[in-house]
Amino acid sequence: MWLFKSTIGRKVVMSVTGISLILFLTFHCCMNLVALFSGEAYNMICALLGANWYAVVATMALAGLALLHIVYAFILTAQNRKARGDNRYEVATTVNAGKVEWASKNMLVLGIIILLGLILHLANFWYKMMFAELVGTTMGFEPTDGFGIMQYTFSQPLYAVLYVIWIVAIWFHLTHGFWSAMQTLGVSGKVWFCRWKVIGFIYTTLLMLGFLVVVLAFAFKCAPSLCCGASC
Repeated sequence: MWLFKSTIGRKVVMSVTGISLILFLTFHCCMNLVALFSGEAYNMICALLGANWYAVVATMALAGLALLHIVYAFILTAQNRKARGDNRYEVATTVNAGKVEWASKNMLVLGIIILLGLILHLANFWYKMMFAELVGTTMGFEPTDGFGIMQYTFSQPLYAVLYVIWIVAIWFHLTHGFWSAMQTLGVSGKVWFCRWKVIGFIYTTLLMLGFLVVVLAFAFKCAPSLCCGASC
């Protein structure tokens, strides 16, 4: 099938899976922001999702999308390096070397950082929540106490720093990936090329700021739901 055998097909798979993952990140960010206002409401969402069949199916589908995206990223990177040969060692002389251009040249490095961050995130949250509920254990926390797990994790300085690095890496990755996906899918003509860059930059920046605010609020104990009525 051309989607899996041709370079263009693989780029389409990368684009579709990437957009799907951005949509998931949007939902995840909105869910996390709830924790800033009410730990009880956040735990209600965690309980609603929990280890129900639909949540398990959605998790498996999400894992499949992420796996496809990662595998094809490595395949396309290997193809590009092979096609360029020794040229990949040449120093770029382009004057226009902004953030997006830097990201496009370092997508593999960013991808590895994101993958390592994902493993850490799964160990800190998915393992202690959905997996713990599926196997009937607590892992130190009640599986539905997402607020407590979040409060503990982000209050640890090392974890807070690692999550900030992870979020920054995702931002760089998305600022390039967003408009690149639109270009691959053919919805980025001459007029819309720059527009998608601006839209992607604004959208991904706001999205990552949402995640960053949550991490920093818990790290510095400034989330209203942590203050118990006192001023932080």
